[in-house]
Amino acid sequence: MNTPRKAPLLVRWTLQLEESQALDAPVRALEPGIRNIFGTGVRGSVLRGDLLGHSLHPVLTDIALGTWTSASLLDLTGGRDSSAAAQRLVGAGLLAAGPTAWTGWAEWSLAGPAAKRVGLVHAAANGVAISVYAASWLARRRGRHGTGVRLAVAGAAISTVGGYLGGHLAQGRKVGSRHPAFDEATPKVGRNGGDDSWG
Repeated sequence: MNTPRKAPLLVRWTLQLEESQALDAPVRALEPGIRNIFGTGVRGSVLRGDLLGHSLHPVLTDIALGTWTSASLLDLTGGRDSSAAAQRLVGAGLLAAGPTAWTGWAEWSLAGPAAKRVGLVHAAANGVAISVYAASWLARRRGRHGTGVRLAVAGAAISTVGGYLGGHLAQGRKVGSRHPAFDEATPKVGRNGGDDSWG
């Protein structure tokens, strides 16, 4: 694949990731189990959000990332006085992380090869971020507020990488479940979605 030289560095890196055949072996190893656990039958339909008409995954990512971001805002503005509330928010994000990952795996099970490669790295980054946030929660629980804050900042940095790749899949590559009715009645939108006329 010829990557445009004038494209931003992140774009070039993401395009190279899509073409990275080194990821094919772990994809092949994971694919059957992921499909069986998350991608088939009623469970797969529910996790993909078929009843909603579009993917459930982005909705749940907002919950996890929103609670973690809120915890960091409390850390920055409230200090130790907000420590208990920040710990609860980190914990809430961890509780939301499981269902969020399940819905992501359900979408991944139906994606094409390039999207599976990117999705695998997306999932790995998020898995590391979840581990770091879990360490932050434990540190806070043990009274090590400063360590908990620093770990949350690290978790935010790592989850930003995962979020970028997730955004690429959802926006750049349009990976995600959607009802066919949305394809049959497609609005004519401008580059930033400003025109809501229908065609």
